[in-house]
Amino acid sequence: MLNIDKAETDKYKEVNIENIFSDTELSRASQILHKAGTEYFVEDGFIRFRFDEVDIKILEEKKDNPVIDIFLGKLRGIRSFSISNGKLVYASFNKDKKVKDKSGNRKKRLAYEYYKKDFPETSNLLDGNIINNIYCADSLVFLKSLPDNCIDAVLTSPPYNFGINYNNTSDVNLWDVYFDVLFNIFRECIRVLKSGGRIIVNLQPMFSDYIPTHHIVSKFFIDEGLIWKGEIIWEKNNYNCKYCTWGSWKSPAAPYLKYSWEFIEVFCKNSLKKEGLKDNIDITADEFKQFVYAKWSMAPERNMKRYGHDAMFPEALAERCLKLFSYKEDIILDPFNGAGTTTKVAKELGRKFIGIDIDENYCETAKDRLRSII
Repeated sequence: MLNIDKAETDKYKEVNIENIFSDTELSRASQILHKAGTEYFVEDGFIRFRFDEVDIKILEEKKDNPVIDIFLGKLRGIRSFSISNGKLVYASFNKDKKVKDKSGNRKKRLAYEYYKKDFPETSNLLDGNIINNIYCADSLVFLKSLPDNCIDAVLTSPPYNFGINYNNTSDVNLWDVYFDVLFNIFRECIRVLKSGGRIIVNLQPMFSDYIPTHHIVSKFFIDEGLIWKGEIIWEKNNYNCKYCTWGSWKSPAAPYLKYSWEFIEVFCKNSLKKEGLKDNIDITADEFKQFVYAKWSMAPERNMKRYGHDAMFPEALAERCLKLFSYKEDIILDPFNGAGTTTKVAKELGRKFIGIDIDENYCETAKDRLRSII
C-alpha cells in the first residue's frame, strides 16, 4: 500500500471501490498498480485509487487479479481522457487539450503508441552456417528452430489461395484454415524479427471471393503489436483484366470491380526507426525520391514460365523494398521463397538471406538463380 499526500489530491483522478478483497489479493495487485501509474490506500472499508496517467496495457495483462479487474471496469466508465505515450491520461485531460507545443507533443499523440507492444530489444546472432541458404522445409517447423530477434527484415508474398497451380501443395483451402496456417507462420516471423526490423508483405485481395486479404493480414499484425508503417500500391499496368468479367453488365445489380494492382503492406517491430551503419545505405537520392512515392508502377515478372512458378513479383519490386527498408549486411528472410526472387535480389544487393519453401523444384530453381549471380 502506498501513501499519498492528501494535499495533492486535486492533481489526481480518484476512484473508490468497496474493499471486499483479501490481504493477499491486495498485495499481489499493489506492484502491478504501481507499475501502471496508480497509487491506492485503504480507508473506512473502501479502496481509494488515485492516478493521472495509467498504462492500461499493464493492467489488461493482469486482469485475472480481482482487484485489477474491478479497477479496469471503473476506468472504462470514465469517458474524459486523452492518450499520451501509450498511456491514458485522466486528471490532466483538460490541461492537455491546450497544447502549447504542438510539434513537441506530436509523438505523444501518435495512435500506434497505444496499440503497439513492447518486444524484447536484445538481438541474437545466427549461426553463420544457417544464413545464405535455401531450405526445402515447412516454414513453421524451420522458423521454430531459429532464436528470437535474429532477422533484420522479412520480405515475402504468401500463397494467394485462389487455385494457382503450385507444384506440391494445394493452394485451395477453406479460409479459416488458410489464415490459421498463414498467421502461425507470421507469428514466428514476428518472434525472429529484431527490434526495429520490418515485415514487408505483398498481397493480392481475393477479389472473386470478396475477401480483403490485405486488410485481414494488416489487422493481424496490428493485433500482434507491430506498427503499421504504410501501404504501397503495386500498379501492374495489366489492363487486359478490364475486359474479361463484368458481373451484371450495364446494371447496378452486381457489377464486378476490376483491379490492375496489388498491395505491399509494411510493418515495424518496436520502432518506426531501424538502426544501421551509414556505410551500409545503398539507396541513391533519386531512388529514394522515387521509392517513397507509394505507388509503384512496374510490370509483373516476365519469366514465370521459365522458372515454373505462376505467381511471382518482379526483381525490381524486391530491389525497391530492400533498398528502402534495409541495409547492406542485413539478414533477409522469405518464408515463402518460391522460385527465389527475394533471395536472389538480397544476394545481389549485399544482404544476407534465408529462403524457405516446401517445394523441392522451386528450391532448386532458387539455388540455380543464386548460382547465376557473378
